[in-house]
Amino acid sequence: MSLASFYLKKLDVLEKNFEEISSKLSDPSIISNPELYAKLAKEHAELLEIVETYREYKKILNQIKENKQLIEVESDEELIELAKEELKELENRLEELEKKLPILLLPKDPNDEKNVILEIRAGAGGEEAALFAADLLRMYQRYAEKKGWKFDILDANETGLGGFKEVIAKIEGKGAYSRLKYESGVHRVQRVPITESSGRIHTSTATVAVLPEVDEVTVEIRPEDLKIETMRASGHGGQHVNKTESAVRITHIPTGITVTCQNERSQHQNKATALKILRAKLYELALREQNEKIQTERKSQVGTGERCEKIRTYNFPQNRVTDHRIGLTVYNLPEVLDGELDEFIDALIAHYRVKALKEEEEKLSLAA
Repeated sequence: MSLASFYLKKLDVLEKNFEEISSKLSDPSIISNPELYAKLAKEHAELLEIVETYREYKKILNQIKENKQLIEVESDEELIELAKEELKELENRLEELEKKLPILLLPKDPNDEKNVILEIRAGAGGEEAALFAADLLRMYQRYAEKKGWKFDILDANETGLGGFKEVIAKIEGKGAYSRLKYESGVHRVQRVPITESSGRIHTSTATVAVLPEVDEVTVEIRPEDLKIETMRASGHGGQHVNKTESAVRITHIPTGITVTCQNERSQHQNKATALKILRAKLYELALREQNEKIQTERKSQVGTGERCEKIRTYNFPQNRVTDHRIGLTVYNLPEVLDGELDEFIDALIAHYRVKALKEEEEKLSLAA
């Protein structure tokens, strides 16, 4: 196996860019311009790993060539054996680099390092769907804890039996979106509900949306496009809830998107949180519209929050969890609901990486 010529051409261009940036970073006129220097330093850091890997790849190619030549001309058997052993190690390392470099060339998702706004809604199934939404909330909360991420519930609409019609949470942590973005979609549960006296298995659903938290610069919200209402909070909270109008509902008039937040103690805090959720929803909407325009022939987009199809089934009688996108089935449902999601997430990342590589190869080969 060897790297295709279109990869080599792109790597040569990136290495040349890297060298030019390195030269500029030592230029006194650029050093004296903090804004330009910071921009170039960021570009330099983004290229560093791929250029270093490419240089190692070229170095190993030369070493392999030298070892082969040595084996052909050398008469000393001991030296020949040493050269053959080294050649095997070099060829193994070359194979690793030939797999790694195309992955490094894939376009980076600019949202991967962002925090997450997690939205879970009960779907078909009434109270059982609401209880399943609560199970999913706990699953992601436990996953966040295992990763050392911060997990906060921003707003919740609870039911009498402890389920949720809707719940919104924020997850803060390095790479949170890069790991959780594949969780968007319809999740299905098959089990005997606690409300079912005859013991029949029911099928219910809940919808999960994973949105990257975006800042004010990314999404501009004009004050005149907002309808802001205040009301008394409902649910837990004691006398404070009943006496103050701390809950906030914001409607974005152009899109009709409505966000309610009541979990903070003050109206000001609830308004700030509601705006964060609204900003994430508007960003998701803009991305989805953009992707639909660019690739109308594709039914789904990774990370766009498409919710039209079932992505995973949690079957209690069989202790089974199946991800329908990649055909992965495991028989450890309690552990999965306790936040053991890495087996699914790692497999999904690998699946979509292979898919992205094929698309990138097609694009680069056409451009070559």
